[in-house]
Amino acid sequence: MRDIAVFTGSAHPELAAEICEHLGVPLMPTQISRFANDCIEVQLRGNCRERDVFLIQPLVPPTQEHLAELLFMLDAARGASAARITVVLPHYAYARSDKKDAPRISIGGRLVADLLSTAGADRVLAMTLHSPQVHGFFSIPVDHLHALRELAHHFRGYDLSNTVVVSPDLGNAKEAAAFARMLGVEVAAGAKQRFADDKVVISSVIGEVADRDVIVLDDEIAKGSTVFELLARLRERNVRSVRVACTHGLFTNDAVQRLSEQKEIEEIVCTNTVPIPKRNRTDKLTILSVAPALAEAIRRIHNGESVSALFA
Repeated sequence: MRDIAVFTGSAHPELAAEICEHLGVPLMPTQISRFANDCIEVQLRGNCRERDVFLIQPLVPPTQEHLAELLFMLDAARGASAARITVVLPHYAYARSDKKDAPRISIGGRLVADLLSTAGADRVLAMTLHSPQVHGFFSIPVDHLHALRELAHHFRGYDLSNTVVVSPDLGNAKEAAAFARMLGVEVAAGAKQRFADDKVVISSVIGEVADRDVIVLDDEIAKGSTVFELLARLRERNVRSVRVACTHGLFTNDAVQRLSEQKEIEEIVCTNTVPIPKRNRTDKLTILSVAPALAEAIRRIHNGESVSALFA
């Protein structure tokens, strides 16, 4: 591909390298240094002038560090006369801050979207945003991908004759219903209330799950509080087996180990939108790659082709 330049920060260089491998282009080097006063400096060590520049950086812990890197990369590319700058956000952590549900709190999803645009982003390529309204926080074009196709391809390898897809809450029920249609199975959902970041209550499960094989689908798993609460309700209904699927496997506080210890859970499936250290992996964890999908979307953006056609 001509006239394209791809850079990445320190958040997930392995994913960026895999995307570039599928594109058939080199991953340009980025130098990130830190001054004595703890300020960072970013240098894009590749030609950006009049090129279509793509900056790949998921916002993962340490999230604020990686956000700062991305903003400096944007400023550097704009100052280097890039023709167009696209931010590739495999994981947009601030998408969870999408509403004012308490007095005097910030809506981080909108604020960070404004920061990216002000820093120089011309468009954004995102993967599985936490809620649909986050798309509207951006004043620049957004191409929103999802990983349902990759997840569905994986689960089609199992016997799905007695399977039901379960969404942990009603907010994710639409995605779960779309996923269930892709698999040709039924769908159910939990009635969830969140009282704190790590305190959720699921009062009931809407749909038939008794004596069924369950696929729990969520957009991301961090501490795993929602999955553990849902698992308790599924036990009460005597489900036959449980497989857990998500796009963003953050797995903080040893969540993947604790989930793997649950005898009902046969498999935990996530994608590589965020880096998962090898020390956090278990035999029950399966990681699927979204690099081919992101690479194809980048190719289509560069060539002026339809990205939505990927989901046709």
